[in-house]
Amino acid sequence: MQLLRRIAFFLLSFACLHLADAKAPAVAFISYYSKFCHQTVPESPETSKPVNSASGEDRTLNFDIAYFTGGSQIFPGKSSLDADGITLSFHPKRRTMFVTENPDVIKLQATLKFHLPPRGYSMWQGNRNLREIHFRGPRIPVRTKSVGFEFFGFWSRKSGELCMVGSGSSLGSSHAAASFAPSSSVVLRLKYPVSDPGNVSSLILGSLESVSPGGSLDYFEPVSILAVPHFSEYKYSLMSGGKGNCLRRSDGGMEENLPLELKDQSVCLSQLYQHARSFELEYGSECSDGSNSSKCNPLTADSQGLPGFMTIQGIRCEPNRGIRVLVGFHNSIEYWSRAFGYGRVFNPNSMLLGEGAWDEKENKLCVIACRVLGFNRSLHNASVGDCSVQLNLRFPKKMTIQHRSNVVGQISSSKSVSDAGYFPPIGFHGTKNKVRGLPGVKYEYTMLDLVGKSCAEKKSTKGKGPYPSPYSYDMRFDMSVTNSKGEKAEGNASPFFVGEQFYEPYRMHSGTNSRLNLSYRITFAPSSDFELGDQTLSNRSIDFSAEGTYNKENGILCMIGCRHLVSHIKHPTRNETTDCKILITMQFAPLNSKTRADIMGSIESTRGKEDPLYFGKLQVSSHSIYIKQAADSIWRMDIEILLVLVTNTLACIFAGLQLYHVSKHPDVLPFLSFVMLVVLTLGHMIPLLLNFEAMFGATSSRQNVFLGSGGWLEVNEIVVRMVTMVAFLLQFRLLQLTWSSRQTAESRKSLWLCERKVVYLSLPLYAAGGLIAWYAHHWKNSYKRPYLQTSHRFYQPQHYPWDDFKSYAGLILDGFLLPQIVFNLFLNSSEHALSLSFYMGTTFVRLLPHAYDLYRAHSSSWYLDLSYIYANHRQDFYSTSWNIIIPIGGLLFAAIIYSQQRFGGRCILPKRFRASSGYEKVPTINSEEMTTYSQQ
Repeated sequence: MQLLRRIAFFLLSFACLHLADAKAPAVAFISYYSKFCHQTVPESPETSKPVNSASGEDRTLNFDIAYFTGGSQIFPGKSSLDADGITLSFHPKRRTMFVTENPDVIKLQATLKFHLPPRGYSMWQGNRNLREIHFRGPRIPVRTKSVGFEFFGFWSRKSGELCMVGSGSSLGSSHAAASFAPSSSVVLRLKYPVSDPGNVSSLILGSLESVSPGGSLDYFEPVSILAVPHFSEYKYSLMSGGKGNCLRRSDGGMEENLPLELKDQSVCLSQLYQHARSFELEYGSECSDGSNSSKCNPLTADSQGLPGFMTIQGIRCEPNRGIRVLVGFHNSIEYWSRAFGYGRVFNPNSMLLGEGAWDEKENKLCVIACRVLGFNRSLHNASVGDCSVQLNLRFPKKMTIQHRSNVVGQISSSKSVSDAGYFPPIGFHGTKNKVRGLPGVKYEYTMLDLVGKSCAEKKSTKGKGPYPSPYSYDMRFDMSVTNSKGEKAEGNASPFFVGEQFYEPYRMHSGTNSRLNLSYRITFAPSSDFELGDQTLSNRSIDFSAEGTYNKENGILCMIGCRHLVSHIKHPTRNETTDCKILITMQFAPLNSKTRADIMGSIESTRGKEDPLYFGKLQVSSHSIYIKQAADSIWRMDIEILLVLVTNTLACIFAGLQLYHVSKHPDVLPFLSFVMLVVLTLGHMIPLLLNFEAMFGATSSRQNVFLGSGGWLEVNEIVVRMVTMVAFLLQFRLLQLTWSSRQTAESRKSLWLCERKVVYLSLPLYAAGGLIAWYAHHWKNSYKRPYLQTSHRFYQPQHYPWDDFKSYAGLILDGFLLPQIVFNLFLNSSEHALSLSFYMGTTFVRLLPHAYDLYRAHSSSWYLDLSYIYANHRQDFYSTSWNIIIPIGGLLFAAIIYSQQRFGGRCILPKRFRASSGYEKVPTINSEEMTTYSQQ
């Protein structure tokens, strides 16, 4: 009873303390709010009535499109580019919004977060989808980090003012604010539009301030905030009824456009993001020299330099009403590729706010955009105005070799030429946008006559086929480009259209024609100086569009290419032409090739050498594997996994049979070669040590080869290591028994003497072999021909001296019976120390990989060396000669052991060397037997 009272008292005390702690934040909140926010929104007692979520009022205060300045102490060490990628969001917590006794005041809790781009994110996101070997990154996904603040406060419906107090939370934390110490408190003040909400001119203005003492660790300079509000209802005031004010067609004549279905609100923004994401600007001739850059800038005359790229980010999409967008300008397309992955970035210095509508009659998107004004000195003075920027965007139905953009358009000003802020029309076209998902797009071949003249000689050539199908994945490849000076560049080539179909290997309908028209996209970029004609390029991509014919009977691809000169000048203009006097040829390797599927070719100019656009012949090479070769490698890997499991299991069985043999015949234990058992034990132990992390899962930094097999390889790797550990334990047990038997044997001195002789003979022999392996590695790498050292885009493991020593260690294991043979020779023993199943079975396990490698080399096509699991070339000597020599040597050693255990250890020597006193077992008798014998 006394115990129960104590327990009850403890539980009651704990409950009281918990309630007291729960009230502490509320008390701290009221005191700090009164101190910092009372003048903005006076606090009001809370009621139990929550805000009606059906009206959408709980979402009115949200925003995730915001620009901020200040607060450098929050992000120490961040560059300006990193700061541009930081986004800001504010989200009230729905279940914490309550009406107070003042009906115009809402009490709420909210979270303000600064979202940082994750580490290791690559700014360049290609869309090539080439056939590659993928290396898996960290198993745990890299998450976007954030710096968050938790707040309590009040919002006034009448004035639009919001004031909240709170504190910073840990990265990614979603917990409510805990204690409010003066050293960590912050105040958030926001002003929402209330006079005319729900239109393009509405902005949210505010600040985030630290109330910690200046110079303290928690202090940061005030952060000014400019945000785009989220409205439950939006008024499309710029577009007349959401439909009018479309521009006159001035960029594409009467060309036919594709319709873009924007009727479904759930996919409206995703369609815009997929097909109309980033664009390259094309300025008029009056802007090409740079002297009129201030008059040609679509931003403001004060902006420095002309932007080269534009992007459109969707904010809101309401079919049959309109769409809200952010129109941004920058000098680098990589900037937008980076920003798009982590939320909608808003920067009033380089962005416009706009709204538009889809014109179903002319199939184009029309947008009217406004500038953000008055924010240079202070964000609190920012306003939306000057809505004179007009933009139209369309999707051409027909593409050619010179016009391959899936989306084109024009930006213009509605002002007169004499007005401030006017700029001449600027064209734009899509960059790296997807054609997939645009039904009805067609490609028109315009160079086939020239292709027929330039490629006439190559059409009659017969090949050794079969060659890749033009509809397959094998038609796209990575490549290396070399000019006449030996300078290199890396790139890729991918079909654009095959016949009349857009290149989608898994969706296209294969035809029966052996010769087919194709169009290609070819891009390469040098990592250092690369001479192309009279230009020296560095870290700049070179783009070609090409079209021609592919002959499936000989694997020859012959095309006429166009070099886009627009990518080689600072400010491209609409009047720039393309160089289409370029001949491109590629020779594909047969599908049944026994070697790597190398693709060889050239890119050469057909102009005269005196022409300024002429450039020397470029050699193209690609070291890829075909899809069939990759599939065969995966199938072979599955077979090799089973072989590894089977052989390791057999090694365990044979070791177990040897333990069973010595348990029935314990007197043979001292006659086992200790050196042989050490070699076998180390042969199982070293792989376990080198792959120990595979037993318990790889670390996050480990790069695992991934060939489309899911996690199957890793699961089997763990199973293999477990079986190897069992084999190691069995071998170690045999070694321990042998050691123990040597300690108790009466003639242990002679046994250890013979063992020492084995060591004296074996160690120099093994050392000499190691030196030979090292010398062979040094010679092989010193005299290797240069073209054998070509780097490939896919993974090629570097060869180290340690690899040769590992192969040599495998050779020692193949000859594991050699120490036992020498031991029997010195001891002249005929004891059946090794069971027939052990030495024959273990020999079979060691020789089976060589037989398999011989079969693999002569009956299968080329495989990727890094995918070898069984008969790995890094773990033993494998070649046609070694695969014959090693099995013959292993079987010879097994035959010698059989002969020694039957006819004596020196039976393999000539008769004149056999005559020597051998080791004989002398039967022992105890004292009782001795007494009985003396009495007789």
